[in-house]
Amino acid sequence: TSNEDGPLSQFFPEINDSESHPSSSHQTLKGTSKWATSLENLLEDPEGVKRFREFLKKEFSEENVLFWLACEEFKKTQGKKQMQEKAKDIYMTFLSSKASSQVNVEGQSRLNETILETPHPLMFQKLQDQIFNLMKYDSYSRFLKSDIFLNHKKSEEQEESSPEAQTAAKRASRIYNT
Repeated sequence: TSNEDGPLSQFFPEINDSESHPSSSHQTLKGTSKWATSLENLLEDPEGVKRFREFLKKEFSEENVLFWLACEEFKKTQGKKQMQEKAKDIYMTFLSSKASSQVNVEGQSRLNETILETPHPLMFQKLQDQIFNLMKYDSYSRFLKSDIFLNHKKSEEQEESSPEAQTAAKRASRIYNT
């Protein structure tokens, strides 16, 4: 019963595949250049997350980034009742032995539903760190060599070298260099 947007879209609508919001471009590095500097930068950019998910889907490990995003979202959860609900959703979706998108983390066999009774914002932190390191030292480096990343980078470079982009950049530099 998996829907198009992945297992957690009903809990976290912002991680679905819809077009992402354009991120502010006042940083010096943007897009693929920024993604290539660190996994943290990649995960901060909605478009980066979208492309990374696309790549992980092909590697059959999309659950890793979904779990990481769910844990990030969980840390912001207010109120014990909401925390219990989200913790249970994360547990059932990613950690239980019957999970639909099970992640592979150490100590998983010792995890059980009793942890859900007393939720706290960092209860998944150790597991989230494991998954982050798994992505960082495994899939992230492959992502940077993948067609998904390289094609996106190429299309960015073409946009930047288009005449419209150059005139906009010249106009902008004229404004700032007055």
